[in-house]
Amino acid sequence: MRAWISQALMTFEMGVLAYFLVINALYLVFSVVAFFSLVQHRRRWTSRALDIIMRSPATPAVTLIVPAYNEEATIEQSLRSLLFLNYPRFEVVVVNDGSKDGTLKAILKAFGLSRAPIAYQQPLGTQEVAGLYRSLDYPDLVVIDKHNGGKADAINAGINAARHPLVCVIDADSILEPEALMRAALPFVEHPTTLATGGIIRVVNGCTVDAGQVVRIAMPDSWLARFQVVEYLRAFLSGRVAQSATNALLIISGAFGMFKREAVIEVGGFRHDTIGEDMEIVTRLHRHWRETRRPYRIVFQPDPVCWTEVPENRQILGNQRNRWQRGTCQVLSYHRKMIGNPKYGSVGWFAMPYFLIFEAAGPVIEVTGYVITIIAVLFGMIDVVFAQLLFLAAVVFGALISLTSVLLEEMSFRRYPKVRHLLLLSALGVLENFGYRQLATYWRLKGLIDFFRDKKGWGAMTRKGFEKA
Repeated sequence: MRAWISQALMTFEMGVLAYFLVINALYLVFSVVAFFSLVQHRRRWTSRALDIIMRSPATPAVTLIVPAYNEEATIEQSLRSLLFLNYPRFEVVVVNDGSKDGTLKAILKAFGLSRAPIAYQQPLGTQEVAGLYRSLDYPDLVVIDKHNGGKADAINAGINAARHPLVCVIDADSILEPEALMRAALPFVEHPTTLATGGIIRVVNGCTVDAGQVVRIAMPDSWLARFQVVEYLRAFLSGRVAQSATNALLIISGAFGMFKREAVIEVGGFRHDTIGEDMEIVTRLHRHWRETRRPYRIVFQPDPVCWTEVPENRQILGNQRNRWQRGTCQVLSYHRKMIGNPKYGSVGWFAMPYFLIFEAAGPVIEVTGYVITIIAVLFGMIDVVFAQLLFLAAVVFGALISLTSVLLEEMSFRRYPKVRHLLLLSALGVLENFGYRQLATYWRLKGLIDFFRDKKGWGAMTRKGFEKA
């Protein structure tokens, strides 16, 4: 009996080892693809090329949509950064989604807005719009006040009010760099078949913000926020750059994404019954365009930078990761017919299976692997050397991936120019594997369980605001 149990344990451990080896090998491949993509991108889009496009009458106008719910702490700074973006023609549409704090009052006071008539078509159904506000001093700023319907509902209300062919969705607690809008719009100028683009999200915690601009880049004081800096670099500079290169990008961050307005309306707008609306709309665009057999591109742009505040409280961060996991599972459930289906190209045969195995099921495999390995070693049921090999695959290989992401950051954009910042980022890439990664896996596992329990809601999110000069 003991021999049978030992054999079963060894088979299971081999499966867990294969899991860690495959996921880390994939990230190494992502990093290599990302390196060549980043080199090509920097050579192609020089400052002179940007200037030519900036002056071109063919450059499409953009409507920035800012869904806001209880964003009193950061909304004024965010809007000031948006109003002074370097772009030929754009407007800013803020959608106050029934905030319970002073969000609307803060906007009206800061920008001198007055009530205006509601006179535009509304092709997407939303909760009732209670009011619309404009300003003579800021003619390109529009504020919509509506009954609470959730983030997707607020975005749809903004799309209804948008006057321009491109819509850019940005979180109210985020700040765009001056050229971010131009760089995000480049794929639409280059290829008319582009449906959506997303930019990189960077952590603003610890940075100094003045007049809506990040004027000093620094690392956060909070260790939780520091680990997230490395996470974001790995997810964006390795993962999304490589997925975009094969037109298999499934996520454009809800904090900063640009879309063709007509394309979003064609597929019915952002879906209300999911907490992963950013991933769901991108997946639905892939699905619809594949099924209608039309050429298209969905692109990740690595240099339009959006700075956002990340949680520094363990409970709030746990709520966020729980929500992300439930959202991923919802999208995979909604579009399960695409999983492994070659009809949907690289999205069907690669991206969807990847998210199913390594994102949705990953927490179960990792947590079970940790627990069973520890128990098996304690009772002498598996070889200690094998357990050490499993540890190396899970931790050391993972640290190498994080260090590779930091190297990509240094070689490409160098937003952290100080040597001590790079040394700290490198150290964090190693340290995150000893506690933080396991904690994040636990939050994801809890999110998976809550998905099967059909838990609703976003969970509490609070903002402390930007550090001002």
